[in-house]
Amino acid sequence: MSRLQLRPWRLLSSPPRGIRGLALLALMALSLAAGTDCPCPEPELCRPIRHHPDFEVFVFDVGQKTWKSYDWSQITTVATFGKYDSELMCYAHSKGARVVLKGDVSLKDIIDPASRASWIAQKVNLAKTQYMDGINIDIEQEVNCLSPEYDALTALVKETTDTFHREIEGSQVTFDVAWSPKNIDRRCYNYTGIADACDFLFVMSYDEQSQIWSECIAAANAPYNQTLTGYNDYIKMSINPKKLVMGVPWYGYDYTCLNLSEDHVCTIAKVPFRGAPCSDAAGRQVPYKTIMKQINSSISGNQWDKDQQAPYYNYKDPAGHFHQVWYDNPHSISLKATYIQNYGLRGIGMWNANCLDYSGDAVAKQQTEEMWEVLKPKLLQR
Repeated sequence: MSRLQLRPWRLLSSPPRGIRGLALLALMALSLAAGTDCPCPEPELCRPIRHHPDFEVFVFDVGQKTWKSYDWSQITTVATFGKYDSELMCYAHSKGARVVLKGDVSLKDIIDPASRASWIAQKVNLAKTQYMDGINIDIEQEVNCLSPEYDALTALVKETTDTFHREIEGSQVTFDVAWSPKNIDRRCYNYTGIADACDFLFVMSYDEQSQIWSECIAAANAPYNQTLTGYNDYIKMSINPKKLVMGVPWYGYDYTCLNLSEDHVCTIAKVPFRGAPCSDAAGRQVPYKTIMKQINSSISGNQWDKDQQAPYYNYKDPAGHFHQVWYDNPHSISLKATYIQNYGLRGIGMWNANCLDYSGDAVAKQQTEEMWEVLKPKLLQR
């Protein structure tokens, strides 16, 4: 920072005087404070990222320090869903990657325009204080098609985008949507309006068994045909493919089987969810790193379901209960990622980057590298 920057009033013809002058000095002091509070070793790393890449790799980070081992040659955005980490912000900026806030609010609280404005102002101020590059709005709440929340949600996204774009140059506002626009989990949203109102949608192509309307059996977290049907439905709504980022799961579901047949059909407990008689809530989420450690001790070894284009395996717990674990691996992800190229989607991302094993163990290191590698557009892969 130059001496001229330290004393901005030197740019004025004379020192400011009176109440208006004091107000001007106060604003300048606030501006200076923002610059001097930069936690990065180099002040320019606190500047917002302005570049918009052709291909988006959108990473969710839930905390701790595993980000130090991410493949930063690919990452374009990190959504921080854990505790704020200034070191992460500085490092991401040094790699040209955006770091964005998590945005969550009760929809009942944003029906009133003044309440929306207050929430947005708080988020913009937080982003400025933490030198962030935007916000990822993650609502996932039930909305009735005829309710005031339906219009309020679209208004929230538009007003958030307008404010962030105005207040933080180059900032990015994104919105998380379910794998399909067909009112998944009773979420009736104005998808076309929301897509128009923000920079792009992050499509959460996972938890696709959150509502099981057929037989209550274990199934893939993100089956191939079902996943691609969701994107086709978004595009049929006239949503530009460049407004869609494909989200893939770096975790799976471990189901306890009430019965496990000889042909690997695992019957699961009936756990209702938002109107459906069964759901993936009958299982528990397990990260990829845990799955990779367990698969070798399974009773089935790795299996592949041709209909769902997904891997799974069976194991027996110490109490004698059979389990079935469904997950995604580089092969199943690569099949879906091909769609991104064929239909011109904006990019890819995952929930979440912390799910891999970054310990440095030789086998784990290869498994982790393969999961990052599969995110690359086919044209860029070796």
